[in-house]
Amino acid sequence: MGMPGVGKGTQAAFLRSGLGWPHVSTGDILRQAVREGTSLGRRVKGTLDSGQLVSDELMGELIVERLGQSDAREGFILDGFPRTKEQVAILDAVLERLGISLDGVLLLTAREDEIVRRLLNRRVCPKCQAVFHLENHPPESPGVCDDCGSALVQRPDDTEPVIRDRFRIYAEQTLPIAEGYRERSLLNEIDASGTPEAIAGRVREALQTS
Repeated sequence: MGMPGVGKGTQAAFLRSGLGWPHVSTGDILRQAVREGTSLGRRVKGTLDSGQLVSDELMGELIVERLGQSDAREGFILDGFPRTKEQVAILDAVLERLGISLDGVLLLTAREDEIVRRLLNRRVCPKCQAVFHLENHPPESPGVCDDCGSALVQRPDDTEPVIRDRFRIYAEQTLPIAEGYRERSLLNEIDASGTPEAIAGRVREALQTS
């Protein structure tokens, strides 16, 4: 869990590599549906572009389907879900149905101005989904994906007005969830400032002591 752009996806990728569990990113699932022009993609495109949250009902459908797949039986890393109190209830019901429970919840934290800088400098490849950063991880050729040679783009929700609105939504709807997980003794707060590798080290330490 954490603010938009705090590095949830990057750290989930580190964990996936170390644990061998699937990285279940609801944002990635939805953005892929938009790229492919599926019925789901058409339903959520406008919501995603504006930085708003997709309905709890739809997110619940996605989670039920994804966590029921065979590769998630031994474990999984959730990224982007739950984000509302209603989604917490949905996740609790899905986990109860599957006969499993959460090992822990990681809350990544950083200053707003640092996150804004990260997001404004983020570029993505629309073809292979590689992610670059103009300051910390620039492409070898400006504006061109290192992996497939496609032109890099800025996500529609990576503009400052949308970023600031996403922060507001996070504070109103998602941050209270973290406090709920703290009350259930599941929450670990992680300082998400510095390099991705340094943050990954803090994540590993938190998992070892939880």
